[in-house]
Amino acid sequence: MTTATEADCVADRLKELPPSAKLVYKTLVYDGPKLTQPELAAHSRLATRTVRHALGKLAEKDLVTKQPSPRDARQSLYSPSPD
Repeated sequence: MTTATEADCVADRLKELPPSAKLVYKTLVYDGPKLTQPELAAHSRLATRTVRHALGKLAEKDLVTKQPSPRDARQSLYSPSPD
């Protein structure tokens, strides 16, 4: 469970991001926590290129973590960063 302070911190960092990044983050929170780029594109109905850009913006703000997929080493799994 996150505290109000942590939620406020995440909200502040999300505020400056484009709508696509906010949607990708919310998709990770509600449909994740560990999704690949193609899975994020399918769940959010955004283009893969848009998801890739959004993940880059989220990573710049330390809002997502990335780890190799155990199923496919060519893929990465993304999840919301723990605060």
